[in-house]
Amino acid sequence: MKPISTVVEQMKPSGIRKFFDLASTMDDVISLGVGEPDFATPWHICQAAMQSLADGKTHYTANRGLLELREEIAKFHHEHYDQNYDPKTEIVVTVGGSEGIDISMRALLNPGDEVIVMDPNYVAYEPAVALAGGVCVPIVLTKENEFKLKPEDLKAAITDKTKAMIINFPSNPTGGVMTYDDYAKLVPIIKESGIYVVSDEIYAELSFDQKFASLAQFNEVRDQIIVINGFSKAFAMTGWRLGYILADAPVSKAITKIHQYVIMSAPVTSQYAAIEALKNGYPDVEMMREEYLHRRNLLVNRLNAMGLHTNMPHGTFYVFADIRKTGMDCETFCNELLEKEHVACIPGNAFGEHGEGFIRISYAYSLNHIKEACVRIQHFLESIHYQK
Repeated sequence: MKPISTVVEQMKPSGIRKFFDLASTMDDVISLGVGEPDFATPWHICQAAMQSLADGKTHYTANRGLLELREEIAKFHHEHYDQNYDPKTEIVVTVGGSEGIDISMRALLNPGDEVIVMDPNYVAYEPAVALAGGVCVPIVLTKENEFKLKPEDLKAAITDKTKAMIINFPSNPTGGVMTYDDYAKLVPIIKESGIYVVSDEIYAELSFDQKFASLAQFNEVRDQIIVINGFSKAFAMTGWRLGYILADAPVSKAITKIHQYVIMSAPVTSQYAAIEALKNGYPDVEMMREEYLHRRNLLVNRLNAMGLHTNMPHGTFYVFADIRKTGMDCETFCNELLEKEHVACIPGNAFGEHGEGFIRISYAYSLNHIKEACVRIQHFLESIHYQK
């Protein structure tokens, strides 16, 4: 038998799933690892999906997705994010944001093309680049700079081989954000270089302290920006597996070619649920965001009081706690915390080499779970004689 793909063979398993699977084998575990809302999908959204089934709407849709859904997506992005896209030629509905990342890379890259990625970054980006034949070039984001992308670092990373960059703000795992003014400093560099930017904006609606901003708001580089978004985080619809891509028409056309062969069309029942979410679900989003804000404030205050300093995350539902003063590497810290106190967090190095020294803690869980987890983390720190 001939060997499987070398790229796949060399690919590391997800560091997130490793700890999730380990925690699932233990009793009395408080798992703050997986980034999934603890809210159920709002009932009126589920009802819309069930009604579509009752009406016999169980067939393929257009490759790009239901036009009604694309029109609602375009309307939502215009009203909330000041982004403007043609629903007929510039929007593709995908199977989650993950498919969006994958097929965007395949549409853009030739073998050997370089793609700039942030370090730390979400675990799916580097594998998507590798599977498309690209080469990742990391830019290190630092706690001291609130995990923002600095223009001088971007300029230094671009070479003649650079084809694209992947960014994710608000950021998983750091909770860092970029403001409109931050992006304005990047725009001349992006324009001059001609590179594409794949902007994963899945946490756009989970921006807490300032208005969400996007590179797609800058007309001078709009044709270079590919926006990835979806329904999983804001609308608590992770299991529905529905996302979308916003891109300039020629790029969108190329992306649709791949999508039509590997997927055909996203699940039609999920599409009808998404229409209801966009039409009538924003009050649900606001309610959930307010609850996440309470959880964030509690968790950050408790961690800082323990001496595990974390920047205030201005978006997402993660904190990236600094454990370097414990003297432990992040995997040892997470393993011992799980073994001794039955609290599951994710080692920072699951998100890149420079995530070492940090742990990602999700607050997409109830206040009671977070409070009990903090008690256990405090007890763990006392057991290792940690000095603040």
